[in-house]
This record gives sequence, structure tokens and C-alpha cells, in this order.
Amino acid sequence: MTMRRNLILFVTFASAAATLVPAQSASAADSGSIPGLSGVWSHPALPWFEPPASGPGPVLNKSRGEQRPGGISGSPASIPSTVGVSNYDQLVGDYSNPILQPWAAEVVKKYGDISLAGITYPNPGNQCQPRPVPFIFKHNVIEVIQQADKVTLLYGEDHEVRRAHLNANHPTPVAPSWYGDSVGRYEGDTLVVDTVGINPDRKYAMVDLFGTPYTKALHVVERYRLRDYDDVKDAIERNIKENWLFGGDVFSKFRGKFLQLHLTIEDTGAFTTPWTATLTYVPAREQLFAETVCAENRSQYYYNNEADVPTASKPDF
Repeated sequence: MTMRRNLILFVTFASAAATLVPAQSASAADSGSIPGLSGVWSHPALPWFEPPASGPGPVLNKSRGEQRPGGISGSPASIPSTVGVSNYDQLVGDYSNPILQPWAAEVVKKYGDISLAGITYPNPGNQCQPRPVPFIFKHNVIEVIQQADKVTLLYGEDHEVRRAHLNANHPTPVAPSWYGDSVGRYEGDTLVVDTVGINPDRKYAMVDLFGTPYTKALHVVERYRLRDYDDVKDAIERNIKENWLFGGDVFSKFRGKFLQLHLTIEDTGAFTTPWTATLTYVPAREQLFAETVCAENRSQYYYNNEADVPTASKPDF
């Protein structure tokens, strides 16, 4: 069994990528002073981070492979290599990345060894768990809904929802939760979303597909901005060089407005320094695609073994 089984619901992903509408522009916000970011946006690339042009960046895949098209059965098996794009069939995080504290590097190495042995290890995606920020960006489709007092972020595939309350402060203390506490503000043409309180006391507490861990100190800042092609060309090139474009290259020939997300991630418990990455989105269809549900199942879809579902020694009532 190859790592391609990680690509659960690939048909849905591919469908979303195939329905890109190049002529679509972002809808206008209620106020002319606020950027009109509302709409449905797609970033059909896996894993998903676009590394920064310089400076500390995310953990990347040591296993490389060919840039190849997807298919209805998932990811066509790629022969592991030392060149090419991230090999989605083999997820071996670069544990030598200097952003990692020693204990975090050991965790990444452990997961890489499991993948090298041909075993699919569990993560929030394939276990149908709520996905923490920034793991949630594995969803390649996002809908932004701008409202007077908040911005709502909807994610394709299994309908995860985040809300960033505008011009608000984080509570003190912050109660840890699946998605953390998000507050937002506008800085000129940029929406800034600040998130803390992402609960690390959970199974599969990781920020990416390589098992990179996090702690209660995780702090994520998202900066959303509409950009022209010339502004994002360098990020698109890094994306094509690093990630598997399972729906093909929908970025290079598009000349409308892109939605670019710039991430700054810090965690004094797991990382040695803050690090950055981008995700560059193109417009998608006007509404999210048909409903799909990632639900707990007593049979693992990739091994047909008993799944990791909640159990109890006695009934609750």
C-alpha cells in the first residue's frame, strides 16, 4: 500500500480544481475601504506550503518525485527520487530543518521512518479529526465570507469552519480548542487573522503532513491580500517547484486577481525561530462543491483494520 491512500476524497479535490473559473473576480466588500476578499478560492497543490524566497521556512519533503497529473483513483505511484517535487506517495519530512527544536526533529524523523517502511501513518486528515491551523490548509478550497463583525472561513471537503472576530482581543486566559481563538483586523488592503490557543492535547497534533508537532505556544498570523500575477509570480514558481499540482498548473496562465495568504508561524515550545510560507489561490466556482462527509469509520480505509475511533469501558448512560 503506497502513501497515495493519504489522498482520501481525491475525486472531490480534482472536481474542484477542474471547475476553476479564470474570469471570476472577487466580490466587493460592503465598504470601499475594505478589500473585497469574499469568494471561493482554490489552491490545488499538495502538500500545500509555498516556501519563502528567503529566511526560515516550513519542513519540506526529502522524498521527491515527478510532477504528474492526478486521476480518479488518487495519486499515481511515483518512484522515490532525490529530485523533482514533493513525493506525495512518501512523506519524509526534512528533520534537519533548523526551525525544529531537537525533540520536534525526532518526531518528524519518526514519522519519516514509518513512511519509508511503506506504512501510512495517521494524521488529522485521514482520521477525520478537526484540523488545526495550519494543517487545515490541506483543504485546497476555501470560501471567505466577509461580515461587519467577523470573517468566516469555510473549507471544502468536510465543511470545517473558522470565525475571526474583527477588532477584538483574545480572551485572557484563552481556553484551548480545536481551531484556537482567532481575531481579525484590516490593515489597508490586507486582512490579518491572529490565532492562539490551538489545543495540542489531542491525537495527531501536527501542523503538516510530516508530523511536525506543536505546543500550546503555537501562534499563527495569516495575512490575506488580493494580488496581480506579477506580484505572485515568484510564489507560483516556488509552488510548482515544490508541490504536487494534482489538478495541473492552474496558476501560470491566470491573469485575474489572486488571493495570496502569507503565514507567519511561531511556537517557542517546538520551533527555534518564527518561520513563514505562502499559499496562492485562484478563483473557483461561486459556491462550494457538493457535500461530502469525512466520518469516523470502524474500518481503516487504507488497511481494512479496526480504526482508531473513541471507545469506552462502559456506556455513558
